[in-house]
Amino acid sequence: MSYTLIFTDSYKKRAQRFARQHPELKEQYRKTLMLLAQNPYHPSLRLHQLKGKLAALHSVSINHSYRITLEMIITEQEAILVNVGSHDEVYQD
Repeated sequence: MSYTLIFTDSYKKRAQRFARQHPELKEQYRKTLMLLAQNPYHPSLRLHQLKGKLAALHSVSINHSYRITLEMIITEQEAILVNVGSHDEVYQD
Protein backbone atom coordinates (compact mmCIF):
# COMPACT_ATOMS: atom_id res chain seq x y z
CA MET A 1 0.00 0.00 0.00
CA SER A 2 1.68 3.22 -1.11
CA TYR A 3 0.87 6.78 -0.14
CA THR A 4 0.63 9.92 -2.24
CA LEU A 5 2.90 12.67 -0.94
CA ILE A 6 1.37 16.11 -1.28
CA PHE A 7 3.88 18.96 -1.39
CA THR A 8 2.17 22.21 -0.40
CA ASP A 9 3.64 25.50 -1.62
CA SER A 10 4.73 26.42 1.91
CA TYR A 11 6.42 23.02 2.30
CA LYS A 12 8.25 23.43 -1.00
CA LYS A 13 9.71 26.75 0.21
CA ARG A 14 10.78 25.20 3.50
CA ALA A 15 12.26 22.20 1.71
CA GLN A 16 14.26 24.43 -0.65
CA ARG A 17 15.64 26.39 2.32
CA PHE A 18 16.42 23.13 4.12
CA ALA A 19 18.26 21.79 1.04
CA ARG A 20 20.37 24.95 0.77
CA GLN A 21 21.27 24.82 4.45
CA HIS A 22 21.95 21.07 4.55
CA PRO A 23 23.27 19.83 1.17
CA GLU A 24 24.95 16.93 2.97
CA LEU A 25 21.49 15.52 3.81
CA LYS A 26 20.19 15.48 0.22
CA GLU A 27 20.41 11.70 -0.17
CA GLN A 28 19.01 10.93 3.31
CA TYR A 29 16.12 13.34 2.67
CA ARG A 30 15.38 11.72 -0.71
CA LYS A 31 15.43 8.23 0.81
CA THR A 32 13.13 9.36 3.63
CA LEU A 33 10.58 10.67 1.14
CA MET A 34 10.75 7.48 -0.94
CA LEU A 35 10.26 5.28 2.11
CA LEU A 36 7.46 7.53 3.37
CA ALA A 37 5.60 7.08 0.08
CA GLN A 38 6.15 3.32 0.10
CA ASN A 39 5.44 2.61 3.75
CA PRO A 40 5.02 5.44 6.28
CA TYR A 41 4.97 2.85 9.08
CA HIS A 42 8.48 1.55 8.34
CA PRO A 43 10.34 1.41 11.69
CA SER A 44 13.30 3.48 10.47
CA LEU A 45 11.03 6.50 9.92
CA ARG A 46 9.94 6.47 13.58
CA LEU A 47 6.49 7.81 12.63
CA HIS A 48 4.65 9.22 15.63
CA GLN A 49 1.77 11.57 16.32
CA LEU A 50 2.66 14.88 17.93
CA LYS A 51 1.06 16.39 21.02
CA GLY A 52 -0.12 19.78 22.20
CA LYS A 53 -0.57 22.50 19.57
CA LEU A 54 0.75 20.14 16.89
CA ALA A 55 -1.55 17.22 17.78
CA ALA A 56 -3.03 17.15 14.26
CA LEU A 57 0.40 16.31 12.83
CA HIS A 58 2.74 13.35 12.69
CA SER A 59 6.52 13.34 12.44
CA VAL A 60 9.08 11.14 10.69
CA SER A 61 12.83 11.20 11.11
CA ILE A 62 15.34 12.02 8.40
CA ASN A 63 18.09 11.25 10.92
CA HIS A 64 18.65 11.77 14.63
CA SER A 65 18.56 15.58 14.34
CA TYR A 66 16.16 16.36 11.49
CA ARG A 67 12.45 15.69 11.02
CA ILE A 68 9.59 16.09 8.59
CA THR A 69 6.19 16.94 10.03
CA LEU A 70 3.15 15.89 8.06
CA GLU A 71 -0.58 15.42 8.08
CA MET A 72 -1.57 11.79 7.61
CA ILE A 73 -4.90 11.20 5.92
CA ILE A 74 -5.11 7.47 6.37
CA THR A 75 -8.41 6.85 4.57
CA GLU A 76 -7.19 8.67 1.48
CA GLN A 77 -3.69 7.17 1.64
CA GLU A 78 -2.19 10.64 1.45
CA ALA A 79 0.53 12.37 3.41
CA ILE A 80 0.50 16.16 3.26
CA LEU A 81 3.98 17.42 4.04
CA VAL A 82 3.99 20.41 6.39
CA ASN A 83 7.53 21.20 7.53
CA VAL A 84 11.12 20.00 7.40
CA GLY A 85 14.01 20.97 9.65
CA SER A 86 15.71 20.34 12.94
CA HIS A 87 13.83 18.92 15.89
CA ASP A 88 13.42 22.38 17.45
CA GLU A 89 12.43 24.05 14.17
CA VAL A 90 9.62 21.67 13.24
CA TYR A 91 8.18 21.30 16.72
CA GLN A 92 7.67 25.01 17.33
CA ASP A 93 4.50 26.57 15.98
